[in-house]
Amino acid sequence: MLIFARAMAVSLVAALAVLPSMSEAETSPPAAQTVRARDLGVPFDGTPGPLNAITDVPGIEVGHTTLIAGEGKLVTGKGPVRTGVTAILPRGKTYDPVYAGWHALNGNGELTGTTWVEESGWLEGPVMITNTHSVGTVRDSTIEWAHQRKFFAPLAGEPDTFWMLPVVGETYDGDLSDINGFHVKKEHVFAALDGAKGGPVAEGNVGGGTGMITHGFKGGIGTSSRVVTTGGGEFTVGVLVQSNYGIRDTFTVAGVPVGREITDLTATYGDHNQETGSIIIVIATDAPLLPHQLKRVAQRATMGVARNGSYASNGSGDIFIAFSTGNPGAWSREETAKVASLSNDSLSPIFRATVEATEEAVINALVAAKTMTGINGNTAHAIPHDRLQAALRKYGRLVEQTGPAPKN
Repeated sequence: MLIFARAMAVSLVAALAVLPSMSEAETSPPAAQTVRARDLGVPFDGTPGPLNAITDVPGIEVGHTTLIAGEGKLVTGKGPVRTGVTAILPRGKTYDPVYAGWHALNGNGELTGTTWVEESGWLEGPVMITNTHSVGTVRDSTIEWAHQRKFFAPLAGEPDTFWMLPVVGETYDGDLSDINGFHVKKEHVFAALDGAKGGPVAEGNVGGGTGMITHGFKGGIGTSSRVVTTGGGEFTVGVLVQSNYGIRDTFTVAGVPVGREITDLTATYGDHNQETGSIIIVIATDAPLLPHQLKRVAQRATMGVARNGSYASNGSGDIFIAFSTGNPGAWSREETAKVASLSNDSLSPIFRATVEATEEAVINALVAAKTMTGINGNTAHAIPHDRLQAALRKYGRLVEQTGPAPKN
C-alpha cells in the first residue's frame, strides 16, 4: 500500500517531515491555490479584507495537518486515510484569553469546552477541528501541547499547575476515510498548533476538512472576511468553516439553484437525499464585544449557511463559535478589568458581515476542493468551475471576468 501524507500549510512541511510516526511517509508542499470563488465571478456582498480570510483579523494564526494515505478497500486501522486537524489560535502563541460566545443551530455534533465558554464568557485557548472520532485525541493532545509550550497561566503560584478545557469541533469523514482507525495522533495536533501562522489560509482538502463533503460535492476548509465601519471605528470579521453538510437539491450559490443545474457528479455512495453531515463555523472579530454580544454574532452564521441551502436537518451538527480579539489583557484571575464594547445599536454591520463571510467561506471551500477518492473507491467530485459559472451566467448572476480565465 502506498502511504503518503501532505502538510497543506507551508509552515508545517518541515515539522511533519521529522515526526516519528510519519517516518514511512513522504511529505510535499501544497499545490499553489490560485482560484477562489470571487475569481470565478461569483458575486458576493460586502468588502473583504486583504486576504479575504480569518487571518485578516490581526493576531490570528491557522495551522493544518493533512493526512492522506492509501487507496482501495477499507481495512480498519490501516486505511485508506483522508483526514487531519486544523488549529485556530486567537492571539497566536500568546496566552491571552478572549471573550467568546457559541451557538448550536442543530446539535448532532460536538464542540467540547463550550459549557465553560457559556459559563465564563472566555475562550482560553485555540479552537481545534478534526473528524468525529478523533475529538478525544485532539482534546487531550491540545492540553499536553499547552503544558509543554507553557501556554497557560499557572494556578496558585505553582509554575507547572494549570487546568484546561479545550474547544474541539468535529465533522464526519467516514465516507472517505478510515475514521475508526484513529489515525490522528498527538504529533499531528502538535504540528498543526506549532505550524499555525498568519497570512493566507489553505482551503479545500486540508486539515480537518480533508475528507469532508458539502452539498454532494467535495468540501472542506474555507474562509472569508469582511471589513465594516461601525461604532466609530473600522473592524474586521473573519470566518473559517469546516464544511461537511447539505444535499444537492437545495444547494444555492449567490441565489442561483446550482444544485438543480448540476445534478450529476454525485458521490458514488450513500443516500444523496438525506442530509447527515455537519459544519463547524469559527467567527473572529477585532471589534470589542462582550460574551453575550458574541453569542448573538454566532447565531448569525445560521443565515450564512441558509443562503447556501442548509436547512439544519436532524442528522446535521451545525455548531458555531465567535470570539473577539478586542480588549487584549482583560483576562485575569485576580485583577478587575476595564473593557470596551460596542453598543448593541452598532452590532448590525457585524451581524451582516458574519452572514456574508459565512456564505462566502463555504463556497470558497467548495471551489478550492479537489475530487477525492477514499475508502472502497468512494468518490466525492469537485464542483466543476466552468459549470458553476455557466449556471450563474444563465441566471444573470455571473460577474464576467475581463482578464485570462483562472486555472482550476
